[in-house]
Parts: sequence; C-alpha cells; structure tokens
Amino acid sequence: MNRIILQLFAVGFCFAVGQALQCYKCKLGIWNLCITSITTCEEGEHCFNGVGHAVSFMNITMKGCLKVADCNQTKEVNFPTSTSNSTAYSMTKTCCTTNLCNAAPGLPGAAGVSLAFATVATLLAANILV
Repeated sequence: MNRIILQLFAVGFCFAVGQALQCYKCKLGIWNLCITSITTCEEGEHCFNGVGHAVSFMNITMKGCLKVADCNQTKEVNFPTSTSNSTAYSMTKTCCTTNLCNAAPGLPGAAGVSLAFATVATLLAANILV
C-alpha cells in the first residue's frame, strides 16, 4: 500500500513541478540571429515570438514572456517621441501556451515525449527506493 501511495505522490509531483511555463527569451534579434536563454513566466503570461521591421528594412525578432492581454497585437514604436510620425520599428507578438513553444520549429510532440519520459523515470525511481 505504501508503494502505491509513493508512486501516486511521485507522479503528482512531476505534474505540479511542470506547471510553470518556460519560454525562450531573446531581448533583440537581428535577421535570423537571436541569442536565447530560458526563462520562467509569471502567472498570467504566455510565451511569445515577436517578428517585426526596424526602420522599414531590417528584420528584428524578440522572444520571451508576455501578458495575455498584449498577445497577438502589432505595436509601433516611434522615435524620438510617441507623437512623432517617424516609426522606429513595428512588431507583431504572437503567443503560445506550452513549454518552449516560441522556438524555431522542431520535432512535433517533443514536450509530450519529455514529460512522458520524466513520469516513467520517476516511477522507476520510486520502485527502486521502496
């Protein structure tokens, strides 16, 4: 009976730890070059991938966490002031809701495979410890 309780606790712990959304973060990328790190979003935020144009000719990108209310919107930033007619850049930020979903396309279902692997590894560890 203790073994079953420990296994249920171990599986539940895996899912509880995995609830914080992780995203790739890139403050500013030019063309296809965007140096990323991994960040954890706060509650009420989703991962985003921003694509835009600076000074009407240079492609720029951003990645990170974004409040849900700001998702799927295009924003224009003017220079030197917000009342000026010269647009420094415009960017469309598109959101997604799974871990590390704001990266370049990869293997489909990779996040589900890693979660399944972690669950099986935890169950095996619980069997060995008990």
